[in-house]
Parts: sequence; C-alpha cells; structure tokens
Amino acid sequence: MTALSDRFKGVFTALVTPFRDGGVDYASYDALVERQIAAGVSGLVPVGTTGEAATLSDDEAVEVIARTVRIAAGQVMVMAGAGANDTTKTVDKIKRAEAAGADAVLIVTPYYNKPSQAGLIAHYGAAASATSLPMMLYSVPGRCGVEIAPETCATLVERHENVVAIKEAGGTAARVTQLRTACGDRLVIHSGDDGITLPFLSLGAVGVTSVVANIAPREMVAMVDAWHAGETVKALALHELIAELTDGMFIESNPGPVKAALALANLAGPEMRLPMVPISDANRNKLSGILNRFGSAATAFQEMR
Repeated sequence: MTALSDRFKGVFTALVTPFRDGGVDYASYDALVERQIAAGVSGLVPVGTTGEAATLSDDEAVEVIARTVRIAAGQVMVMAGAGANDTTKTVDKIKRAEAAGADAVLIVTPYYNKPSQAGLIAHYGAAASATSLPMMLYSVPGRCGVEIAPETCATLVERHENVVAIKEAGGTAARVTQLRTACGDRLVIHSGDDGITLPFLSLGAVGVTSVVANIAPREMVAMVDAWHAGETVKALALHELIAELTDGMFIESNPGPVKAALALANLAGPEMRLPMVPISDANRNKLSGILNRFGSAATAFQEMR
C-alpha cells in the first residue's frame, strides 16, 4: 500500500449536522465528533450530503468545519465537503474549508447542471488549481445525474497532483476495477455505499466514506480493519452483522434515517431542514426494531471474540 493510500485507509464518517429549533446544535455535534474519534475512525467528513450541506449557510459550514478540526486536533483527517453545482461557488467553498483548517476536500459532481465529461474535467481542474489540499472526487449519479468516467479520472490525476482519491457511490463494485484499470495506484478509492464496502475492499479500495458509522462507528472500523489485517472471516461476519442496519439507514433518503437512529439512541435530535423532513412514523418504528436487533447482535459478537 502506498503512502497516499495509507492517508485515506479506513473509515471516514460522513457526519450528520444536528439541528435544534432551526439552528445547528453544536453541543450535540461536538459530542458526535468526539464519539467518532474514540471509536477509532480514520477520518471525519463534515458538511457533506449527510451533513445537509445544501441547507447550511456559509458561516455555519465554516463553523462546523472549524469545530471538527479543533476537536480532531490532528488525530484523524478532516476532509470537508466543498462541492456545489457552480464552479465559482465550489472554489469559494474550497478556500473557506482551507481557511477553517481542513486537511482535504471532498468535491461532489455538479448536480442539476448535468455537465459533460469535458465539463467535469474543466470543473474539477478549476477546483484543483484553486488549492493545494488533497482532493477526493465524489461520483454519485443517483443524486447528481452524472457519473465521472474512469477516463475522466485518469485525465484529472495526470493533470493535477492534488486530485488523489474518489468516493465512488454508483452502486456497483465493478467501478473499482474500471477505475483501477484507468488510473492504477494514482487514484485512491473509497466506497460511497456502506452496503458494498467489503466487495470494494476486495477489489482494491482502501476505505469507506460511511453514513452507517454515525451510529455504529466501532463495528465499521472493526470490519475495515479486519479486512486490512487479512482476517477475512471476521470481516465477513462484521459485514453480516451490520447488513440490516445498513439497509435501514437508507429506508428513506439520507440523512433522514441516520438522524432518526441517532435520536433513538439519544445521541442527537432528528430535526432536518426543508425540503428534507424526518422519516415517517412507520419507518421510525421499523428502524427502532432494527437498532434493537443490531444492539443484541453486536453484544453477542463481542462476547464471542
């Protein structure tokens, strides 16, 4: 594994942004960050999709990033979400994240615009040229309507030395091989879908940018660490332990379910900002049952170790 891969190895938690009475609940946020660090995650990802970045003001986003950096205190990487569907705004967000102390930036494909691959090369090129921070591309066609082609990734890593990684959330593990064929070791790969993290790792990815880790950080870390340690049977057992919980985190649009799970665990409130709303009562009840079963299974797993 290269030094570059080592920097992105492991679990990076796509952090929620708790709200209370319309404002950011910073006290709950700080506690969530501390819980993640104590669980052994490798990285923290504030103000991404899971953090409802689209509804945060610029000042709120900067404060969330800065708080994450202060609490992390160099113990883990802080990779701030800084994407937008406007290249000028993206560059501005990158500069704000850099000023707030972020170690790296995560840049989602422009949404709604649906740019061509040439447009993506120009967009990411402008973003990469605006900073010296390492940059992780983020391909999530289900939300943005456009996928970053492997050949586009190859062009970007060749032209820009700080384009170093990709969060791949297209829903298929085949993309790992396609990306590795096009880019080799020059592009580090993260799974952007919790449920297929283990297949991703088996094909050459080094980590996951995880929603599930908000609620089950220790188990996610244990699974990824087991894989990297060559303990494949243990990694598979942990994958199966987490599987129902992972499905539950996407019973409605992210981050509704994970915020509901955190509320059920008395870790943060379920409040969201419009147009997102808390999950339905029926799904909340389903999620409560999933969490109860997960808790029992996790306890049993620990007792067997």
